[in-house]
Amino acid sequence: MNYHTRKWIKPEDLNPNHSLFGGRLLQWIDEEAALYAIIQLENSRAVTKYISEINFVSSAKQGDIIEIGIEAVEFGRTSLTLRCEVRNKMTHQKIITIDKLVFVALGEDGLPKPHGKTKIEYVADRLSEKNAN
Repeated sequence: MNYHTRKWIKPEDLNPNHSLFGGRLLQWIDEEAALYAIIQLENSRAVTKYISEINFVSSAKQGDIIEIGIEAVEFGRTSLTLRCEVRNKMTHQKIITIDKLVFVALGEDGLPKPHGKTKIEYVADRLSEKNAN
């Protein structure tokens, strides 16, 4: 699992219990996963199709630093399925797990479009391939 994003929990991120508001965390996860899918599929029109059960394992408090981990688990014809784990950066205690986030690549017409991807590609590798040509 690669942890791409860190967030510092601030007062505006808290619920009435003074812990991290779940909706704020889900917003961050959806954005991070969308960026991951867009980069992997090389399509800025990748959209969230499905999010499986969300398991809140523990919470975060003001001042905590959390990190969002995303990994690809399956490439479909038009989709990419990801897995997510959020943990406390300092203690590595899990905060949330999501087994499936499915993103679909869309064409200009707004309909699912085959992406032709079958494995993880890194931007650095794409750049070195383009420079070699």
